[in-house]
Amino acid sequence: MAAGICGVSFAIFAGQPLIILGCTGPMLAFETILYNFAIDNGFTYMSFRVWVGIWTSAVLIIIVAFDLSAMVKYITRFTQEGYSCLISLSIVEASKKAIGVQKKYKVNLRPNDELDYNCSCLAPDVDVNPGTDRPMYNTTDMAADVKLKDTYKTNPLGLPGGNASIDFSSLPTKYCKTYGGVLFGSGCDTPHYVADVFLMSFLLFLGVFIIAMSLGSFRTTQFFPNIVRKTLADFAMPIAIGIMTAVDIVVGLETPKMHIPETFAPTRPDRGWIINPMGENPWWCILVAIPPALLLAILIFMDQQITAVIINKKDHLLKKGAGYHLDLLIIAVQVVVCSFLGIPYIVAATARAINHVLSLTRESETSAPGEKPKFLGVREQRVTGTLAFLFIGLSVFFRPVLKYVPIPVLHGVFLYMGIGSLKNVQLVQRLLLLFTPSKYQPDYAYLRHVDTKRVHLLTIIQVICIALLWVVRSVKKISIIFPLMLLVLCLVRKFMERIFTAKELRYIDDPLPPVRLKCWSRKENNSQVGNQKKELMEIVTNGNDTKMKRWNDNSST
Repeated sequence: MAAGICGVSFAIFAGQPLIILGCTGPMLAFETILYNFAIDNGFTYMSFRVWVGIWTSAVLIIIVAFDLSAMVKYITRFTQEGYSCLISLSIVEASKKAIGVQKKYKVNLRPNDELDYNCSCLAPDVDVNPGTDRPMYNTTDMAADVKLKDTYKTNPLGLPGGNASIDFSSLPTKYCKTYGGVLFGSGCDTPHYVADVFLMSFLLFLGVFIIAMSLGSFRTTQFFPNIVRKTLADFAMPIAIGIMTAVDIVVGLETPKMHIPETFAPTRPDRGWIINPMGENPWWCILVAIPPALLLAILIFMDQQITAVIINKKDHLLKKGAGYHLDLLIIAVQVVVCSFLGIPYIVAATARAINHVLSLTRESETSAPGEKPKFLGVREQRVTGTLAFLFIGLSVFFRPVLKYVPIPVLHGVFLYMGIGSLKNVQLVQRLLLLFTPSKYQPDYAYLRHVDTKRVHLLTIIQVICIALLWVVRSVKKISIIFPLMLLVLCLVRKFMERIFTAKELRYIDDPLPPVRLKCWSRKENNSQVGNQKKELMEIVTNGNDTKMKRWNDNSST
């Protein structure tokens, strides 16, 4: 629903409709941080989140009104790649849940041992609240003693009354402790093993990733006509999902599937479509929401504008101008709508936006035999984004089909998105250079003008910054300042001007660097080759071994 509302409206009204919106890793991390902050301070989270959204929207509107989007000039490759790598690592981390399937579908590593499942549920000695250790005080109405917001957790079976009316002997053992019962028996700790489900889940996870990566690389191969290669590359992910879902259906194992609600209604039964801004919170929570709102505004600004800088770079040969202010204004309005509806915040998704642009590239149709098609630009339009998010919004009605998609297949999608988005990142290239001998190093443009040791120094600084971002994001006590650390990246980049020269930063960390290698014209190339031949003849004639060795070293670099 969030993607449908925000995605369609953004694709229609945005200044740069090539940007694709989505729930990014940093945004989801901030939602978790904000939830923990609200619960720790005794606030009702959804109501508190409304005020955070209102203040965030106000800050974003001020940024638009005072032309503060011009600060994107400080977003260089250093900041852009650090943020992109953090998002990619977050997506890859999400894929590790494919291994976590074994927590529910355990593997029996001792198949010859006899299993003991002798376990029963007994009534407690005192009347206690379901899911807690507090006495019921003889109340007969569970909702009167348990907050309604927690009922769906403490009363999963929807049983009426207190535990005085519950027949614990017939209660499933997995719900025994939830309702305050006591497990008794020698087999209460014996896991319930499920044969082959974990192995099948892992194969589905790995299969989606391998098929998607293989088909995605068809764009640069020499097999099949150009239109076939492009089609396979553009639809690599849907093809992979379809193949592995069909395999799962054919095999017939009870692998974990997507949970699709049967009715179009809010996920939790204890809330309506519109969130009450106050709820049970005190009035001063409105003021407490200001600091988190400032941090969220920083995060949205960085997320949105970094993606916009990547999409609008000159290498894409876009004919229409960028709309930094208009895009941010639309996001500000959507933040308020999402807050009142209680749906996730949707912002620019870097990896998906890049893939969207790649799928819309235009290339020359005719070329000489053996010559690769030339890049002609990008098809700038609003149709693909509008239709894509329209189908996403209507997916709530596709339950009969989506219920067959296994969860491990989605984990494979996460792994593909995370690793695929790192493929063209210069930081990854420079990391590989740390382990590559100089004579085997690729002919990157920046290596022609910047000493390799200086390149390694910048790489190490960038890796340390990303590691610090990850630590701040992971430590619960300091995770609330995570958005502020993104600004620290810009400050670190500014401080690096004291360490590196302007020429070095121009080639390594240019704000809008060219993606191609440095190309010499034929005239310059012939002139350099002639000078090298002349220098070599002089060395051979004079018989100077020292100069000969120096010439060989220069030639190899």
